[in-house]
Amino acid sequence: MPPVIAVTGVRFEARIAAGPGVTVLCGSDPLTLRASLKAALQRGASGVISFGTAGGLSPDLKTGDFVVASAIVKDQARLFTDPVWSETLLRKVRARHGEIASVDDPVAHAADKRTLRGRTGASAVDMESFIAAGVALEHAVPFAACRVILDPAERTLPASALAGFRRDGTLSIAAVVASLLRRPGDLPDLVRVGAEARAARGALAMARQQLGPRFGLPA
Repeated sequence: MPPVIAVTGVRFEARIAAGPGVTVLCGSDPLTLRASLKAALQRGASGVISFGTAGGLSPDLKTGDFVVASAIVKDQARLFTDPVWSETLLRKVRARHGEIASVDDPVAHAADKRTLRGRTGASAVDMESFIAAGVALEHAVPFAACRVILDPAERTLPASALAGFRRDGTLSIAAVVASLLRRPGDLPDLVRVGAEARAARGALAMARQQLGPRFGLPA
């Protein structure tokens, strides 16, 4: 049976997503992700799932809460997820069923999250889901998205938290340290974001076990 393709943004998400019957793609560079996903789909796939962390847009979602997407929105476009697969995800993981907004760059400030929420009505935001949904629909394979909240809507990420971000899914610790040396006041917020990241990672790993082989994709 062809594999399920899991699209992730960073390496720890990719490690959690991996398993029998799953092909994992990692990274948020639009051109690279689109090309890699198209190549993987040409080799054959049963479905595509966007799996990993997200920023919160809905003010009642906290770190560790899940959103199973009803649709992915970007600008004026709205791409709907597979309803049967999404319903299966909702049965397996306690989650909000709502829209996920996709953006090209991280949404770091709480004010920008409020603006995006007001413009789209989305519950969460990530950088990979719209690309994954679009390519999946082009190839007529089912698409779903399951994302855990890392930074809630009221959280503004410190500059040092973003300094190590790399489009290939890796983290540059040296860049984070260099940023902290320039902005020592970031340290308390960086420690808090680190704790939220650990909590989100633990929730994501638990959900992966609950979803089981092939992310619960119906036969």
